[in-house]
Amino acid sequence: MGLPALQRIISMQRERRRRQTRVRGGLISSVPKRKSPALQQDGNSEGGKRMKYLPSLPEDIWWHIHSLMPMQDAARAACVSRTFMHSWRRHTSLTFSKKTLGIDEDVCEKDGKARDLTYKVDRIWIEHPGIGVKEVRIEFYDNKTRVCFLDRWLQIAVTPGIEELIVIPSVGHKRYNFPWSLLSEGSGNSIRCLFLSRCVFCPTVGLGLRSLTQITLCCVHITGNELACLLDNSFALQQLGLSHCSKIIRLKIPSLLQRLITLEVSACKRLQTIEIEAQCLSKFWFSGERLVQLSFGEALQLKTLDMHCHGAVCEARANLPSTLPNLETLSVFSYFETVNTPMVGSKFPFLKHLTVKLAAAPAYDYCSLISFFDASPSLETFFLNGFQGSMQHPSILADPSGRRQMPKHRHDKLKNVTIAGFSSAKSLVELTCHILESSESLECLTLDTTEGYDYLRCSVNRSGKCFRMRRDAILEARRGLLAIKTYIEGIVPPKVKFTVVEPCSQCHVVEL
Repeated sequence: MGLPALQRIISMQRERRRRQTRVRGGLISSVPKRKSPALQQDGNSEGGKRMKYLPSLPEDIWWHIHSLMPMQDAARAACVSRTFMHSWRRHTSLTFSKKTLGIDEDVCEKDGKARDLTYKVDRIWIEHPGIGVKEVRIEFYDNKTRVCFLDRWLQIAVTPGIEELIVIPSVGHKRYNFPWSLLSEGSGNSIRCLFLSRCVFCPTVGLGLRSLTQITLCCVHITGNELACLLDNSFALQQLGLSHCSKIIRLKIPSLLQRLITLEVSACKRLQTIEIEAQCLSKFWFSGERLVQLSFGEALQLKTLDMHCHGAVCEARANLPSTLPNLETLSVFSYFETVNTPMVGSKFPFLKHLTVKLAAAPAYDYCSLISFFDASPSLETFFLNGFQGSMQHPSILADPSGRRQMPKHRHDKLKNVTIAGFSSAKSLVELTCHILESSESLECLTLDTTEGYDYLRCSVNRSGKCFRMRRDAILEARRGLLAIKTYIEGIVPPKVKFTVVEPCSQCHVVEL
């Protein structure tokens, strides 16, 4: 319930009271003298005191109504009603940002009034002692928030019973030194979700956050040992996310995290080693400029792996099958793949879904990806995105001689294949032909000569125009279409749903 709905209720109650004071000959000159807890004095007027009425409901119901309002409406209601002022002090969810406080960011910066945000929030905390608060979000980007204010707000907010704490501060060019001791000695035992950004977090003892199920640290200065203190005795933890935490060199996920399901590690530039001992981990997402040493230990339940880094395709094929035998979904994104995917004997016995996105060097042989097919007897879907701004591989149109014949391994469960960024690269055409000739179970084949993202098309884009493609990319898409008609169309079985996607004829017009 928002403030407009509440105002309608109050207006209806006032009208009902007016009708009740009327008699057949006119108006009753007085109202009952019995005071109701819903009777509120609203100041003086020219004719005397002006009285406002709220419906006669139990106080607990008003508190519940107030708790359902968005914070901005709840604060406004507290300014005009004593009943709501009392319930405001028990409001359980507090979000402090320019948006919730109704502050125009551009106007604040232009007029030099950004500090108003800090003082508004401080006044709110004065009226709200923090009792019963379950969710607190502090999100500032004005670079003028004083550290002493943040410290005071967190001291009020972090009390037994709080369940969600999100802190995204901005205190100039320095990171905010989060007072980690607030979470110790039982105060943080009830926290279920912790999100910290642009902070320094340096605990020296185990915090024992036993209820914690989700941790996200973004741009946080924290070492591997300090992270271990944070994770100490967090037996309920299910999700852990680390992004741009540049002080972590060695990341160890201990076996005591028996409920950990999802681990995300992104752009931790000094990271060298990841050791995973959590046995129930099922999803792991890693992104970085370079490959790090991965040790999965007892993480035998891992079923979904997403890797974004240089050389990810080669690494995934060479080393993962022996360490992750139960993998079902694998996504690899290599920013620059220089080495062909190796042909090795190890298998992915349960792999069903494979996604490969790569920016390959001119010498990379797309046919080497067949190694994944041979190693994955359960593979059902394959997605490849090899879009390049300018095609560097040898074109089959320039060298039509002798298409290579690959070993006739059968891929009996492969049903859906999509290749985005399809070009006239000879090895890519050969890979496609091999899939058609060795996959009797194939149901759908899609060859997309664009980048392969629907949101870039004019039919989806709000502007009504496709995202711009470079001239050489459009020309290569045309060559890719010619390669499809020449070498692929004729060998597609009738039962296979064959789809070819080409650049939009309205948005991508290039004169030859």
